[in-house]
Amino acid sequence: MPCKLLNLCEYETHKLVRIQSVRLGSLKWTFNGVILMFICIMMLWNKEYQEHDYVVSSVTAKVKGVALTSLPDVGDIVWDVVDYSGPSQGKNSFFVVTNVIVTKKQRQGKCPEVPPYGKVCRTDEDCVKGFWDQHSHGVQTGACVKFDVTRKTCEVSAWCPIETKKKPPKPALLASAENFTVLIKNNIRFPNFNFMRRNILPEMTESYLKRCQFNRRTEPSCPIFRLGDIVKEAKENFSEMAVEGGVIGIQIKWDCNLDGFLRNCLPKYSFRRLDEKESNRTLYPGLNFRFARYQTENGVEERTLFKAFGIRFDVMVFGKAGKFSIIQLIIFIGSTLSYYTLTTVFIDWLIGTSCYSKEARQNYSEKKVESVQDRQQCILCVSFVDENHIRVVKKSHKKSLQQVKPISVHQCKDDTGHLRAMFSVLQKGNNIVDKPPQVLPRPNRPAWCLCGCCLPSTHPQEQLCCRQSIGRCITTSSLFEQLVLSRPLLDALLLYREPLSDLTEGEQRIAALRNCSYRQYISWRIGAPPRESIPVMPSCSVWRIREEYPSQEGEYTV
Repeated sequence: MPCKLLNLCEYETHKLVRIQSVRLGSLKWTFNGVILMFICIMMLWNKEYQEHDYVVSSVTAKVKGVALTSLPDVGDIVWDVVDYSGPSQGKNSFFVVTNVIVTKKQRQGKCPEVPPYGKVCRTDEDCVKGFWDQHSHGVQTGACVKFDVTRKTCEVSAWCPIETKKKPPKPALLASAENFTVLIKNNIRFPNFNFMRRNILPEMTESYLKRCQFNRRTEPSCPIFRLGDIVKEAKENFSEMAVEGGVIGIQIKWDCNLDGFLRNCLPKYSFRRLDEKESNRTLYPGLNFRFARYQTENGVEERTLFKAFGIRFDVMVFGKAGKFSIIQLIIFIGSTLSYYTLTTVFIDWLIGTSCYSKEARQNYSEKKVESVQDRQQCILCVSFVDENHIRVVKKSHKKSLQQVKPISVHQCKDDTGHLRAMFSVLQKGNNIVDKPPQVLPRPNRPAWCLCGCCLPSTHPQEQLCCRQSIGRCITTSSLFEQLVLSRPLLDALLLYREPLSDLTEGEQRIAALRNCSYRQYISWRIGAPPRESIPVMPSCSVWRIREEYPSQEGEYTV
């Protein structure tokens, strides 16, 4: 299509084929109804008509509880929130000590290193003064000293005596921590909707918070949790987990609907263990850290070292809020309209299967599909007098048209113009008995000519004979004379197409008769050519017409 400014004001639409069928119509509406029902269910279930925003939150935790433990060589110790909370574990996390290893009365001094961290030695030469590594408890002095009855190790400058116990005691010393409680305060905000809320709901009073405790069935919204219940909800055993410690995740999910009377925004709590619990599957199981309590005795500073094992609780907040938006609804409807093409695809496939007869499938296909050939690939159609069909071939620039193999074969479709001409001949009483005119074979017949009447040509598309096998030329037929070359018939056809045309003899008149003769041959031998194909006449017929209606200058464009 040429590029013109007026093309911008044009409108193009698709061509539709309507099939009058009760069965296909019912099937179409059934499929469309199922698709509509599916779209509505998905829209309501996933709230696709809403605009969404994600939560922004902050979390604080307050642990309460007191425990009494009896430690060997230390005595009874009371643990309150200051003792068992440990150092800060980062944002949205809190830690509770559940087990401990105590090394008391450590002082700055020199003592043998503990195997396997210390190097086993025999003489002082085996120890390097000033040496240390990441596993050492101190700096080597260069001396090799007795560690126990059978072994010697390098002496180090460190806090002595060095911690010797490796495994925590069983059962855990602070197993009673499972009865501790924690108040989790979670404040959330959805910026796009300017909506704020916290997990301590407006209807919760001070007296309610003093007596409530989270329970999945009876108190699902209470923000106060018993540590033993948290671990149990994570499907773990508190007594076992308290020995080496671990990490528990507390997940708070906010799924809020901010639409009018459907407004709902409540937290939902879930719990899971985050670390690997099997000691035999990991090199460093559980969770622990060290801290010390310092004191001075007789002017000498000493400390009590605690290796604390415990459970860290990570509070993770997820949330999404939705509110009705006409824009989101329009976008969803537009994106789901493509689902209706599934109906067309299915019915088109059904028509192409054995559910329909071959004739019906061919009829639907011809009505629905319109084949268009590439203009860069010229498609020609030819007819031979010794065949009862039309060949469709591709134009070749190297091989003669006579030798090109067909890409398809079609039955000849009669042209109404040719039939009118036939009736005209018959009405005039012309004798159409086949009395061959005297047409002599031409000298220098080309190799591709099988009728003996073709002329040589350098153009492959002009190298075409009227026959596929050796035999009589079509130009020797009396019908050729009467239907293609007859001057009265051609004059009548020209007047039929152009009633006011000038019949005066001249070069222009001869050219019009010659072109009309070409058309008569095509209507007679080819009829209506297949779509997008160009009919080609055989060389013998072309030159017979040109001999009857010659050009004065001897040049022919068609």
